[in-house]
Amino acid sequence: AATGVKDLIAITEANYLCNLYGLDTISAGLTIACAMELYEKGHIKREELGSGPEITFGSSEAIVYYTHALTFRQGLGDKLAEGSKRLAEHFGAPELSMSVKGQELPAYDPRGVQGQGLSYATSNRGGCHVRGYLIAPEVLGIPEKLDPQTTAGKAQWVKTFQDLTAVIDSLGICLFTSFALRAEDYLDLLNGFTGQNYTLEEMMECGERIWNLERKLNFKLGMEEGSDTLPKRLLEDALKEGGQKGNVNRLHEMLPEYYRLRGWDPSGRPEEATLKRLGL
Repeated sequence: AATGVKDLIAITEANYLCNLYGLDTISAGLTIACAMELYEKGHIKREELGSGPEITFGSSEAIVYYTHALTFRQGLGDKLAEGSKRLAEHFGAPELSMSVKGQELPAYDPRGVQGQGLSYATSNRGGCHVRGYLIAPEVLGIPEKLDPQTTAGKAQWVKTFQDLTAVIDSLGICLFTSFALRAEDYLDLLNGFTGQNYTLEEMMECGERIWNLERKLNFKLGMEEGSDTLPKRLLEDALKEGGQKGNVNRLHEMLPEYYRLRGWDPSGRPEEATLKRLGL
């Protein structure tokens, strides 16, 4: 969708190539879409495409060609292979990368789902939709239906989903089983796997410990303060159509409460008391 291509044959071929070459379809697609916007706005010149086709929105030829080029780092593909963040920075327009912490965003526009935006911004692995899937309550009504445009209470929902997801991932189970299973079901599985007798609270603390350990490691490896954010476009440029027309993501209304619930300081670093409580 981000590339504007409607040709199902071309989409299927590009998807097949991603599977064949071991590429992530989200990052590959968003990186090519970023290049399309860079080209449209004149940051990428025609001569930089070499013998390749014009990389324009809606071009079926382009998404197939540049998926190949990206894989083998041929021509412009050498820059595409670095991902949209480095691509946009290289061509002087970093604001055109729709990514968080270098990870490209998936299909859910956070201007239409406030909690999902907070989840993207605070995910330890960047713009990921499966490390705190707020689409479940905000869109699908699982385990209950939330107003996608309300920010109140979303910080607690995001924290709970992130901690539970960390446990589900550690069990080696697909997150989407959560459409059918309850937290208590994962508790039974955890106790069955480990031979322990964890309570529900202790299981959620396991997830919280994982989340904080990842967070601590991110800072140790160079993550900067202020990284818990979204692309400027999603915070300032309102949706132009659809049921959420006129909306932006109101991250500023949720992030301070999220930090407080996490036991992190205003810069997003885990406080000593939090690390001590979790045995970290």
